[in-house]
Amino acid sequence: MLAIARDGAAAGCREALFTLGDKPELRYRAARDELARLGYATTLDYLHAMAALVLRETGLLPHINAGVMDQADILRLREVSASQGLMLESASERLCRRGGPHFGSPDKAPAARLATIVAAGEAVVPFTSGILIGIGETREERIDALLALRALYERYGHIQEIIIQNFRAKPDTKMASAAEPDLADHLWTIAIARLIFGGAMNIQAPPNLATGELPRLVAAGINDWGGVSPVTPDHVNPERPWPALDALSRETEAGGKVLVERLAIYPAYAAQAEHWLAPTIRTAVLRASDAENFARADEWMPGAKLTPPPMPALRDSSNLAPILDRAATGRALNESDIVALFAARGADFAAVCNAADTLRAETSGLRVSYVVTRNINYTNICYFRCKFCAFSKGKLSENLHRK
Repeated sequence: MLAIARDGAAAGCREALFTLGDKPELRYRAARDELARLGYATTLDYLHAMAALVLRETGLLPHINAGVMDQADILRLREVSASQGLMLESASERLCRRGGPHFGSPDKAPAARLATIVAAGEAVVPFTSGILIGIGETREERIDALLALRALYERYGHIQEIIIQNFRAKPDTKMASAAEPDLADHLWTIAIARLIFGGAMNIQAPPNLATGELPRLVAAGINDWGGVSPVTPDHVNPERPWPALDALSRETEAGGKVLVERLAIYPAYAAQAEHWLAPTIRTAVLRASDAENFARADEWMPGAKLTPPPMPALRDSSNLAPILDRAATGRALNESDIVALFAARGADFAAVCNAADTLRAETSGLRVSYVVTRNINYTNICYFRCKFCAFSKGKLSENLHRK
């Protein structure tokens, strides 16, 4: 496990996804025997230890999807994870009846899954959930599931992402010959989810499961692709390979968006790290975050003895052209203009860099000037007694006086 995580860190990954079944040791002797051999009483004990190990040794931020759990389990795993998750899949009890896709799987019962999501909200855990479409549910039942999730989001504020996952038939399963939802059905469900949750929610559709052009998913209302691994397959859907990042970037741009890497915890939650994160993982998240709480693109920072990242290649960008034109001619920028410049990414960021370099060339050419500042304090004897000042020394500090 650690070897896989190290490979991921070396490839530039930021997140370690731990996804597993619901307490297999309760049903399978092989699982109990293997846990005993490893020295753990339960799968969750082993999971906790491995998440801590990966975090400590590689810096990858664990996201844990371990099935139905109680609040004690969730709180314990909160200490070693940046976020957790559990797909609701469906709110329909009908699908759990004999002949249904969830029959014989008690942990798929909507009540059990909703109870886990409630427990995560009470434990203040950034949480991912969503629905699985195309397994026999009706559109009305999809809406019921989304409304149930929205009610918990409004109550606790902890659901950071909703996944709209389309069913993919797999060989050697009982539903190997079942019909899959088509693109139109997927787009309809994404659009309904966006309408139900509004503009603030992060809505995801896995790109490797797409049944059509990815820009159409963007137009329907998603703003997230989920995790894409250069090291491991999609273990849930191993027959569907991940898209290459450069291809995914092009598809995203074709949809009018910019592909930006995020962390296992979304920016709005990372911005309130003291509330949403345990102290044991808070520092790791903050160090991995950039100014907008997305993933840092590189390790450079002002003052560090590191080579600055290369200037991005200039690309056409009309989004910031009016702002850059005003700035270049010396006209004042308002607050929204300045925020837009600081938030520039992709082609917009390249345009800002080019505008700054052009202004530099016009102003000073290749000449570089600098200032050396020295503060000369002729004394630190002061008659004020400010309680916060470490500079001023009074009568009780004769040996520290400078004259």
